[in-house]
Amino acid sequence: MPPPPETDPRPLTGEPLAIDLLNTRWIDGTGRHDLLDTVEGLAVWLAGEAVRESLGDRPVPVDRHTLDQVLQARAALDEAVASPGEPSAAAIEAVNAVLAHGCVRHVLAADGPATVIEADTPGRLPGWAAAADYLRLLADRPDRIRACGNPDCILHFYDVSKNGTRRWCSMAGCGNRAKAQRHYARHRN
Repeated sequence: MPPPPETDPRPLTGEPLAIDLLNTRWIDGTGRHDLLDTVEGLAVWLAGEAVRESLGDRPVPVDRHTLDQVLQARAALDEAVASPGEPSAAAIEAVNAVLAHGCVRHVLAADGPATVIEADTPGRLPGWAAAADYLRLLADRPDRIRACGNPDCILHFYDVSKNGTRRWCSMAGCGNRAKAQRHYARHRN
């Protein structure tokens, strides 16, 4: 049995699965980080709330194959969020390439209608689920999928605020820095 994964070091968690996958890369005071640099980092991401909510207790192998599939899905989502509004041909092709390896099957279960996610291999499940979640977000409120307003930040978020005006990945981090910079600029003279 593998040891339990380490604590998730990312500064922003709790986003929908597609955004959570994008946020496996971040920048902080010590530099750039990528949780998916290693299979151990994959284990941390797979143990996270967003993945557990999407896949439930479905077993997903923590190995190089799964990591490669998750990285393919993240690259596709990167391409998709790079062109908000009208997706580029490359973004469409990349996301569809991930989605081609799975599907949702409708079934009648003992407690009523249900859906089951199926993928070519168990290692494709997390990446497929993230790409499918991106489509859900696009169908729901595409204008709410946003990059942080801090030009030095690479995190994304799904704005669920009532008026849809969230600008920062975190008010405590990037938002506070922006407010401090504005204050300093006003009082510098």
